[in-house]
Amino acid sequence: MNKVALLNSLQIEQKVKRMAYEIWEQNHKEKEIFIVGIAEAGYILAQNLSRYLEAISPLKVHLHKMVMDKSKPEKSYEMTIEQSLKGKPVILVDDVANSGKTLAYALVPVLQQQPAKIEIAVLVNRHHKNFPIAPNIIGQSVSTTLQDHITVTFKDNQLTGAYLE
Repeated sequence: MNKVALLNSLQIEQKVKRMAYEIWEQNHKEKEIFIVGIAEAGYILAQNLSRYLEAISPLKVHLHKMVMDKSKPEKSYEMTIEQSLKGKPVILVDDVANSGKTLAYALVPVLQQQPAKIEIAVLVNRHHKNFPIAPNIIGQSVSTTLQDHITVTFKDNQLTGAYLE
């Protein structure tokens, strides 16, 4: 199977910076924001977004990790948040939005805490949704076939590439 590079590490860095500015623009009236990254690559993206947000804005950024088995997201997720999300803005972050299934199930524990609003940020968005999930903040949109797969790679907590297979 052929692998086609969609984004290299420099391009990813540029996309993440732009995404951080979008988050700041959409949340400029807030004092704090909660970012929940879906492990593993989604959490690394969330870490990078948090770092940029702290550099460009006065927002107090709270970073949290959600761990789930992406092959069975409906049965397995774990999120530990020390503070209540009630009435707070939340950004749910993942590396790729494929069918929307992972993001749909990731919304469940976040919604249970009654946040003021939820935005979804992804590095790569595909347009083959089986679940009605539409990311608000997108690094790159890609039109693909149903057979195509997108992989985001990382090393040492840095995103290194996005590939279409």
